[in-house]
Amino acid sequence: MFAPARPLFLAAAALLAACSPAPEVPAGEIAASAPVIPDPALANGARAGTYMLDKYHASLVFAADHLGFSNYVGQFTRFDVTLHLDPDAPQDSRVTATIDPTSLIIPTPPEGFLEELLGPQWLNTETFPEMRYESTTVTLTSPKTAKVDGTFTFLGASHPVSLDVTFNGAYEGFPPYDPNARAGFHAEGRLSRSAFGLTYGLPPEGSTMGVGDEVKFWIDAEFTGPPVEVTETETSDSPETP
Repeated sequence: MFAPARPLFLAAAALLAACSPAPEVPAGEIAASAPVIPDPALANGARAGTYMLDKYHASLVFAADHLGFSNYVGQFTRFDVTLHLDPDAPQDSRVTATIDPTSLIIPTPPEGFLEELLGPQWLNTETFPEMRYESTTVTLTSPKTAKVDGTFTFLGASHPVSLDVTFNGAYEGFPPYDPNARAGFHAEGRLSRSAFGLTYGLPPEGSTMGVGDEVKFWIDAEFTGPPVEVTETETSDSPETP
């Protein structure tokens, strides 16, 4: 959701090449080819436009403290995101996301526990069947990172929530296999569940005997965007259809 960082990409590629063990070359022979370095244009060619979530390559994971002994981890498997991306003016980019809370999965739940979490004491999914996030501002913090501020609506309450976002890379399209633009991001953040009215199970003050107020979350997502524009030259070079 921000400008590509080609110098960083090239530096990383050069570093990897320098750190890689040199191939064994028989005595008297010279290596026939130079090390292969990925094309930075392929990895960082973000195109402006509207991007939709690639649900086959996306995950939303969260964690909350349990008794001070561990992080209890869960995941929502049904969510959708629309990204309006402008690499030339990243501060004008914006994102909207919706989450289906009934898609919650947790590891090896005791019998009836998942239903309890979806019930009125916790997520109350019957009354509030959707969570929603809408960005308000995007601020670059480095060539590959940004802070995204927005409003999260949960259990009927709306409060500010910030995301720390890392741009993983993009390309304008890779026809014929993937003719649409593609971009990837990692985002993470945290929120106070009590701010949204979810106070059940909170530890007594000064204690960890319960489920913590702070909820941490991580999002990894790929997006598909506008298709590659075919030039007149490319069209004329294409074989004619009989």
